[in-house]
Amino acid sequence: MRERLLAAPVVPAPEPWRRIAYAPVGGLLGIGFASRPDTGDDLVMVVSQDGHGLFDAVTGERIARDRDPAPEDSLPDSDADLSCPGLGPVAGSRVRIAGLFGGGLHTTAEGSWALEVVAPAWPNERVLLSRGSGLPHSGPYGERWWHIFHSDYSELRAVGFSPSGQTLAVATSSDLSLWTRRAGQGDGGDERGAAHSRVLVAEDAAR
Repeated sequence: MRERLLAAPVVPAPEPWRRIAYAPVGGLLGIGFASRPDTGDDLVMVVSQDGHGLFDAVTGERIARDRDPAPEDSLPDSDADLSCPGLGPVAGSRVRIAGLFGGGLHTTAEGSWALEVVAPAWPNERVLLSRGSGLPHSGPYGERWWHIFHSDYSELRAVGFSPSGQTLAVATSSDLSLWTRRAGQGDGGDERGAAHSRVLVAEDAAR
């Protein structure tokens, strides 16, 4: 099994998943999901050593930032439920954060999708996306399971689906990657989304 995991190359997530964001975030500590009050769309809150940020999980764009949160609210471990105050459209609420200080995100989503973190070559961790029942990596590679992220350059902080199951997030100590399976803004039919995708390809090529 270890040899099989080591031999699996990183590949794009299968349809209907589309990678919409790769955002460098130095000193990333954790992430959490929230919902936009007016539309119900997924939002991703990032907590780092440089403050708090909020990303739109449909377009991948950062829509709010607080570089200087109050000291008592800057880190999630100051709250019993590992939460931080929201910002932007979710200001006035609190968002639970998973990452360096604990907590967790959903590892399954509707449609029999599942996420697993493995480390066949410790300490480098790999994120596997699978679909179907049974042992995730027992079926054909590229049909039942996919190696979608290899954290061989930074420490993995959090991996999971949003509560809606429409967003997949991988956070390391240096960046945030987002995938969506929601059609609309950010897909190839939207010019802004197409332009954003071209930027992501350029960023990936430069990594």
